[in-house]
Parts: sequence; structure tokens; C-alpha cells
Amino acid sequence: MREAFGAEFAGAEGFLNSPTYGLPPQFLVEALHRCIADWQAGTMDAASFDEPVRLGRAGYAALAGVPVESVTFAGNVSAALGLVAAAVPDGSRVAVLKGEFTSTTFPFAAQSARGVTVTELAPDELVGSAAEYDVIAVSLVQSATGAVLDSAALRAAITGTDTLTVVDVTQAVGWKHLDMAWADVTVAGVYKWLLAPRGAAWMSLSDRVATRMTPHAANWYAGEDPWQSIYGLPLRLAPDARRFDASPAWFPMLGAGLTLPWLASLDPVVLESHTVGLANRLRAEIGLPQHDSAIVSLPVTDAAERLQRAGIRAAVRAGAVRVGFHLYNTEDDLERLLDVLGDNR
Repeated sequence: MREAFGAEFAGAEGFLNSPTYGLPPQFLVEALHRCIADWQAGTMDAASFDEPVRLGRAGYAALAGVPVESVTFAGNVSAALGLVAAAVPDGSRVAVLKGEFTSTTFPFAAQSARGVTVTELAPDELVGSAAEYDVIAVSLVQSATGAVLDSAALRAAITGTDTLTVVDVTQAVGWKHLDMAWADVTVAGVYKWLLAPRGAAWMSLSDRVATRMTPHAANWYAGEDPWQSIYGLPLRLAPDARRFDASPAWFPMLGAGLTLPWLASLDPVVLESHTVGLANRLRAEIGLPQHDSAIVSLPVTDAAERLQRAGIRAAVRAGAVRVGFHLYNTEDDLERLLDVLGDNR
């Protein structure tokens, strides 16, 4: 069991796969076991999950730097963005990054029957021409490579325009210090850097986006008072972003209600310095440019097989081995990785 930032993590040694899924802290594992025991015994209280929803919502708002009343949730990123994509006007022009993660782009591409077009651009081209498009849909940190978007330049490019900005922060929130209140939409899955079970995603909405959207998945939990909107008409939804809430998946939301507030309680500057510091030492050792990202794509032949044999857990994305350094990673993990890379250093 490894201790990091006041929490304990089993399996952290040699685990460099946080961009795929994060490791749960021990306090979450214990809470899940208690909850499963209650479920098994028939003593679980469905209303008890309201508090994790509240805490997870506030935790995401704090981590992303957005107003809590702007935050809603869905089962995953594409389901959340599907509501946004369905609300863009017919004929909208959407710009995305080349090689972007498809949960960010497919919801908009699926609107083609309404004349919505999606254009793939290189990062500099996208930022430079952002004001020419109706919607910009991008990840803040690229899933395959860890490349970080110049968000300050994008923000400057669209300020004062009608361009809507949709920013997937899944590969950033949890290790990167964020202040995303300027974006019309932010969205993130909980099961990567946010360390919760898969099955939930948080999304923030600016007023100008939220007023255009229809709550196509309207349900009892999106009600102004969920436990009073279980049966019967009329439609009575919450006045804020909660009107877009899905009915919560219990175990993912239990986890999010624990890990997000905990992550939000940590010093974001220290956390980012720790994760990026390990990643940049790796880059220096193997001759890659320094880059403010906790994700590193390794251009090393046969790296996947060598890492697997050494018990180092990573992933292959876009033809290269991808590693990620989270708060539970240490210098020991880095040295172990460098030893395996050997002559490629």
C-alpha cells in the first residue's frame, strides 16, 4: 500500500496508466465495500446517494473552476455532449483538432443530417481561425499524446465573438490546475484522473448554451425537488443546470462524491508540480522537449512489450506507448521505467 497526499493506494507501484483509468484510494474502496454490504443485506437507502451527488457536483466545480450551479452530470462524456450537440443550430460549423478523442467529436459529427459540419484542424490553425466557426469542440489535453491546448490563446481568440467553446477536460482535471469559467461547456469522465468508478461524467454549461438546450433525457432526478417529481405531470425541472441531470448510477456517484472533494482539497499547484515534474524528468532523460503535461507518449521501439514484462502498466495509443504520472506515482516508478527503457535514454 502506497501513501500519497494523505491517502493510500494499492497497486500504485509501476502503475503508469492513469490516462486509461485511475486507481481508487483506499477510503473509496472501503466505502464501496460498505455500500455493497448494505445492498446485499437489503439495508441500502437510495436517498443516501443524494449527498455524494451534491459533493461530487461541488467537487467538480472547484476542480474545473466553474460555478456549481452550472454543473450537471450524465453517464459518460459523449452522452453529456450529445445534449449540447443536439442544441447547435442547423448548419453550424464546428472545428475540432485532428486526431481528437471521438467522444468529443462524434456527438457533433452525428448532427450532419441537420447540415452541421465538422472540420479537423491542427492546433495553431484551430486557435487562429476559431472566431470563424460557430463551435469549437476540443480536449484541453489530448488523450493519445498528452499535448496541452493553448487555452489562453483560444480564449483570447473567441472573446467577444459568438463562437461556442466546448472543452473536454477529462485528461486534465485531477492533475492540472484549471480555471475554465470562460468556456461555454466543460466535461469530464470521473474514472481517469478523478479516481472514481466508471459510469459518470460531469459537465458545466454557460447560460448561453444552457438556454438553447432541451433536456431530452428529462427524468425524475432532474426535477426541482427530485423526490417529489417521481410520478405524474406536469413537467417540473430544476431551474439551473440540474435540469439536465441523469438519474445517478449509485456506485460511480458514491465514488465521485468522495474523490472529487478530496482532490479539490489538495493544493493544485503542488499537485500539478508533482505530476508534471515526473513527466518532464522522463522527457529530459529520453530526449523529448519539456512540456507541461502529466502524459508522455514514448517513441520507443518495442516499449510496450518491455514494460509489460517488467510489470509496468501503461497503454498503447496512436501507435506509441502512453504513460501518465498521477499523485500516487513516485520517483521509484520513474526510475523503474527508465531502467526498462535502457539504451533509449
